Amino acid sequence: MATFTFPLYKLWFFHIFIIVLSNYAVQIPLNIAGINTTVGTFTYPFIFLTTDLTVRIFRQRNARKVVFLATMPGLILSYFIGTLFEHGTFQGFSNLSNFSVFVFRITLASLTAYLSGQLADILVFQKLRQNRKWWLAPICSSVFGNLIDTYIFFAVAFMNGPDAFMAENFVEIATVDYLVKIVANLSIFVPAYGMLLNYLIKKLNVNSFDELHK
Repeated sequence: MATFTFPLYKLWFFHIFIIVLSNYAVQIPLNIAGINTTVGTFTYPFIFLTTDLTVRIFRQRNARKVVFLATMPGLILSYFIGTLFEHGTFQGFSNLSNFSVFVFRITLASLTAYLSGQLADILVFQKLRQNRKWWLAPICSSVFGNLIDTYIFFAVAFMNGPDAFMAENFVEIATVDYLVKIVANLSIFVPAYGMLLNYLIKKLNVNSFDELHK
């Protein structure tokens, strides 16, 4: 598939949507059973599910294309939405005229972590995609990709930053965020990946798993 065709535009849009949603949601802290985390912990793993399906169906080259083309619009919209809803509450349109170091750092962290994590995920998935155990590639790629993505994001966004809570707790929050993502991937996203893969095989008129690798 040499061109950026219609199915890939859907995936491109979904990447942008999850980037923007997660960059907003990470500003909203959560405390679950005494453990500090953020709402973004439960939204961002969807993007790894989407990336893995893109590699599986449309190959590594097109997955990278989706990632790169989603980066700038996702980050511009993230800064816009993040400034309007800084710290999770609506600040008014006048807030757009004020440069927000807090939101800018989240946006910059998102750029760095998104590219690093997604490219790592694609690399690992591509190495394992032809394994007959269909679940091996999405598990290994998400474990590795999320590790890189999570710690890069929280370090760039919050280390010595203006938000005292996040600056003090970002390592704990990053660790919890990563562990929750892994649990969510194993219990929710990998089964969802299997169901979506089966659906796409039928939708694309492919007769078997093997035909995806020809």
